[in-house]
Amino acid sequence: MSDRLKIKLKRVYDEVANNDGYRLLVDKIWPRGIKKEDAQLDEWNRDIAPSSDLRKWFGHDPDKFDAFAKRYKKELDNQKEDLKRIKEMAKDKRVCLLYGAKDEAHNQAVVLKEVLEDL
Repeated sequence: MSDRLKIKLKRVYDEVANNDGYRLLVDKIWPRGIKKEDAQLDEWNRDIAPSSDLRKWFGHDPDKFDAFAKRYKKELDNQKEDLKRIKEMAKDKRVCLLYGAKDEAHNQAVVLKEVLEDL
């Protein structure tokens, strides 16, 4: 891949940092215990988050992650314009994909980053 994307993954509960860049929440539902003003988001994109059915089925079970990733990628096929926009943005400036999950290795932001890099 010739174009290096500037994509960072971070829990929305982690402290806001100067080098976060464009802060994009990729959860379908608002994270518990966070005030909207404290999140300091540039965008909350529910459309590229996994569907409620998929999210509930996955239930953050690491054993289901590979199947979850496959299904989520299929859902993202319907979001090509949004994905292209985010990828273009990540060529010029850092994009921080924010998620609420506790598991930093098995969540939708991990899959989304991979999809953006492969686009």
